[in-house]
Amino acid sequence: MKAGIHPEYKMTKITCACGNVIETRSTVENINVEICSACHPFFTGKQKLVDTAGRIDRFNKRFGLGADGYAAVAKKNEEKAAAAKAAKAAPKAAKEDK
Repeated sequence: MKAGIHPEYKMTKITCACGNVIETRSTVENINVEICSACHPFFTGKQKLVDTAGRIDRFNKRFGLGADGYAAVAKKNEEKAAAAKAAKAAPKAAKEDK
């Protein structure tokens, strides 16, 4: 190895957002990560929802879903179906009366 061209390899701490701290060696002093092996779903077997930059809120806003989301859409669809069923039944009732 040539002297003076390689970065210094020193002890460093990797800190996760969950609070886990891992000590290792690297050319970078302190490293901050969002997900580590202690909290990653692949290693823990637990599902963890990570809403990156409000993607769920952007989706709801884009498709006109309010704060209650799909509950309001489902209720609106049920009301439309009930109205259509009532409108369809009204002419049949009028025919039967004649």
